[in-house]
Amino acid sequence: MDRERYSRQMLFAPIGEEGQEKLKNSAVLIVGCGALGTVAANQLVRAGVGHVRIVDRDFVETSNLQRQMLFTEEDAAHMMPKAIAAKSRLEEMNSGVEIEGIVTDVNAGSIENLLENMDLVVDGTDNFSTRFLLNDACYKHGLPYMYGGAVSSRGMSASFIPGETPCLRCLLGSGYDSSGDTCDTIGVISPIVDIIASIETAEALKWLTGRKDKMRRSLLQMDVWSFQTQEITFKSPRPDCLTCGTKEYPDLQQARADEAVSMCGRDSVQIHSRTSFDLNQLAEQLQAVLNVEVTPFLLRVEISSDERLVVFSDGRVLVQGTDDISRAKTLVARYIGS
Repeated sequence: MDRERYSRQMLFAPIGEEGQEKLKNSAVLIVGCGALGTVAANQLVRAGVGHVRIVDRDFVETSNLQRQMLFTEEDAAHMMPKAIAAKSRLEEMNSGVEIEGIVTDVNAGSIENLLENMDLVVDGTDNFSTRFLLNDACYKHGLPYMYGGAVSSRGMSASFIPGETPCLRCLLGSGYDSSGDTCDTIGVISPIVDIIASIETAEALKWLTGRKDKMRRSLLQMDVWSFQTQEITFKSPRPDCLTCGTKEYPDLQQARADEAVSMCGRDSVQIHSRTSFDLNQLAEQLQAVLNVEVTPFLLRVEISSDERLVVFSDGRVLVQGTDDISRAKTLVARYIGS
């Protein structure tokens, strides 16, 4: 243990030397490395969590830089995958932490492998379909799920602990309509992101250091602009809940193949086209008719001033410039094939 590095943290009595050793031997999965995920990753790596696995499907864009603290203008210019850019930056901060950066989509086919050897999950996502999936996977495998969300100046956070608290599905219900305001429709300011991610991290540190009795048993909501807060105390888990009651885990049963989803407020559709792409080969095929830019991590294809394809080696295609799934599938079929 690097005592000098963590000296101030160990002086904090609830952590101390024993807690610091526990952090060193812990492993955390961060799903989503955008605004919330970058803050959480920064704090957990600096705190000395021994193994941090970061998973994100997206790449850095200029609009991210206002609130996603690990990224730079150079990352955006080179369309760096967020997980890779974050790993590089974090390794410069703390060489004593094992950091994984995985560029992939988190779905029913991948989540259980990503959970392997992890102690808890921190939510850095921006959509409820992925959150319900994380909720199912965590409760199936008995892992705490640190939930957080932020939009505009508002945020919320809760710690869901299998066997001890109700789950996200209990709280919101299976029929929860996740459509509504997003960062891309009404914006977001950085302070609420930092606050919510910091609360997620604090709850994670309590769990990892064995201070579970100090964890909140409530949903915290707040608006940093009007400075209003509300705390909703958890009720008992619902016996008929499909996740923590009957243990059916419906979101884990979804098929991965040919999955197409509109991305949260981004005028984009993500399609799972196949298992993998040879980016260089695909670039050769397309560059005769389209403007193509290839990096070691992705291929960007300009179809028009409004529409483009971003192709990832893991078989995903992000169709930008439309939220129409049929249109997106048409473009992928036309230029890449089925």
